[in-house]
Amino acid sequence: SQASFEEDNQKQAAVGQWRPLMPSKGSKEEPETGCQDAGGVDETQSTEQLNVSRLRSSSVEIREKGSEFLKEELHKAQKELKLKDKECERLSKVREQLEQELEELTASLFEEAHKMVREANTKQAASEKQLKEARGKIDMLQAEVTALKTLVITSTPSSPNRELHPQLQSPSKAVFRKGHGRNKSTSSAMVSAASQNVTPPPVSHERKEVDSILFAEFQAWKESPTLDKSCSFLDRIYREDIGPCLDFTKQELSELVRVAVEQNTLTIEPVASQSLPVVKVSAEECGGPKRCALSDLPRTCKHRIMLGDSGNYYYISPSCRARITAVCNFFTYIRYIQQGLVRQDVELMYWEVMRLRREMSVAKLGFYPNEM
Repeated sequence: SQASFEEDNQKQAAVGQWRPLMPSKGSKEEPETGCQDAGGVDETQSTEQLNVSRLRSSSVEIREKGSEFLKEELHKAQKELKLKDKECERLSKVREQLEQELEELTASLFEEAHKMVREANTKQAASEKQLKEARGKIDMLQAEVTALKTLVITSTPSSPNRELHPQLQSPSKAVFRKGHGRNKSTSSAMVSAASQNVTPPPVSHERKEVDSILFAEFQAWKESPTLDKSCSFLDRIYREDIGPCLDFTKQELSELVRVAVEQNTLTIEPVASQSLPVVKVSAEECGGPKRCALSDLPRTCKHRIMLGDSGNYYYISPSCRARITAVCNFFTYIRYIQQGLVRQDVELMYWEVMRLRREMSVAKLGFYPNEM
């Protein structure tokens, strides 16, 4: 082109201008050769400078790109660290929550275990108590069976023993034999059966009305039955019935009789069916078949009593026997109530107690049935 042709002309003119500036002592061609060498060196140097500058620029670019890349990587790493910190914080909260739930679960399990242990101990104690009561009932039933066997062996249909069979006696005698007989196991067996299966016959041709004060005292005693005379129920009966009924002429012997009745250690035997035993005291002190030891009056004595296992017998008149029997019947009945052997309504039990109190009141006035 036109532009390239002009550039070539300018280069040739420039080369021609350098030749006269470089004189030479030798031939005419030397200056031209020197100029050519100088131009080549400059070109080489410029090329090297250009390469160095290019290298520098490229290294600068590499550094800039590397720093930018590192900054990006650093920024990414910081973001990842922040995310990991948040994740760690979340996991830490989850761990704390799990630990708290585990502690609460462990505490609830321990509490439930202790509760189960307490319930098991309570049930075990109740079971042991029931077992003990059942064994006591079994022992009582075995004693009753033994007593009934004794009754069968010692009595026959042709000649029944009326002392061992209360059902063949009069009502007053049968009741008397409940708690104070020669054979205590036999009498207690017959009474426990009678107290559950036989109810006292109602008194005919008379009306009854419950006394509110007496009934309240009996109800209070029934809630926690006891033989302690300090309670209002027994205190009244002691003052109004038991004390006057057991108040005989022989005061010292009367006190011994009262203690024996309270302790259920009194034994009454008919004189006709027993041979006279050898006693430790004189016949005058114990009375005799013709003198009552309690009233100290000449009376025909068909029965005698023994206090505990002392072996001392005291002859008593029918009236004294009726008074002792009435008190014994009362104590026998309230003992059965205390032991839980009476399965009746409270009002029925109250009227039975009133009937027994009436027997004591009648007996202390000197009334007694013919069979005494």
